[in-house]
Amino acid sequence: MARPVRHDGVVFRRRGTHYWWMRYRERDGSRRTESTLTKDWHEAQKKLRERLQARDGNFLDIVRKGENLNFGQWADFFLDNYSKPPVRELNTHGANLRATKHLKLAFATRRLIDLTADDIELFLRERLRQRVKTKTSNGYHLRGMVKPSTVHQDLRVLRRILNVAVRKRLLHSNPCSSVEFPVLLKTMFRPHYATWSEQQRIERYSPQYLCNVVRIIAETGLRVNKELLPMRKKQVDLANAIVWIPDSKTPNGVAEVPLTPIALDAFRSQISLAGPAEYLFPNGKTAHGHQRSLKKVWRTTLKKAGIPYFRIYDLRSTYSTRLSDGGVADEWVTQLLRQGDSQVFKKYSQMKLKMKRAALEKMNRLANEMTLGEAQPVPKAGSFGTVLAQSGPKCEGKDFGIGRSALE
Repeated sequence: MARPVRHDGVVFRRRGTHYWWMRYRERDGSRRTESTLTKDWHEAQKKLRERLQARDGNFLDIVRKGENLNFGQWADFFLDNYSKPPVRELNTHGANLRATKHLKLAFATRRLIDLTADDIELFLRERLRQRVKTKTSNGYHLRGMVKPSTVHQDLRVLRRILNVAVRKRLLHSNPCSSVEFPVLLKTMFRPHYATWSEQQRIERYSPQYLCNVVRIIAETGLRVNKELLPMRKKQVDLANAIVWIPDSKTPNGVAEVPLTPIALDAFRSQISLAGPAEYLFPNGKTAHGHQRSLKKVWRTTLKKAGIPYFRIYDLRSTYSTRLSDGGVADEWVTQLLRQGDSQVFKKYSQMKLKMKRAALEKMNRLANEMTLGEAQPVPKAGSFGTVLAQSGPKCEGKDFGIGRSALE
């Protein structure tokens, strides 16, 4: 009979080396010995615990694969399997390709588990010192400095690549979570709130189909490229005033969206414009059978209307802002936007500028000068005081215009 195993694993020093070694048993009972590649006993113990946890979770082979995988190999695998349509949009794949080109120049030969937050921050600082290269028939020309928003896009792509590696258990954690971006980004996301008069002026100068698009987005908050343009007629239920979204940017986006009377009229108008086509916005010149972009007609319409350019996607921000200003609770606005994170709502809603002004009007600028039992005079128009201080005992029995019977 075999002797019982007293220890699951052990860390020991081997002759002729400065590194600690570890010995443990595989799931089939066979003994395995390997180097921890560290001189620190505590780090060696940590690595042994991670090995045993991976063995018990039956993903030890995946962990070993991650230790031998370099960043360039994983980035190529990510681009082939997690970046192309239908997983991601074609434009997103193009942005991932551009960012990965710079990331592979810095980390292609590095092992995936060797990437640290310090390495990533050094890469970001180096990128911010570079200049934009443009390729012409006469060779490469250097232009201005790389914008911080471009470098931040590289960081976002790197975070996404490593997040997938963490989910596949090739990494224990994402080093990007400890990275501090070296530059303050001031113009990353500033949505535009379109006023009602601006919307009417845009509709006056836009073709009928674009007018319908403006009304639908401003009344429903649909995403223009992902949800509205590829929409089929069968997704619209005019009788029940709802539209079904089968595919969206996030899982929460897949839902039934209720329609307002304005949105309902816009859908009726677009269905009649589309004729016998399957899509609401047909285009026989594209392989998809529907329109893919409205950028050109949108820019032309804004120019005719005399309105400074803003993205058509910002009409989604207009939708959330109007809901908030109408008194709809933030939780309901988040659900109507079909967002999974309530923090994203703060990006879309410009909310309540009038409510903020109303709150400022309640400011008491004489608060520090008020004493108990002393009433301050009512400020005259144009002065800096706004609130009358309520007095103490001297006010007893006084009639303030509400009648003695009400005070008794």
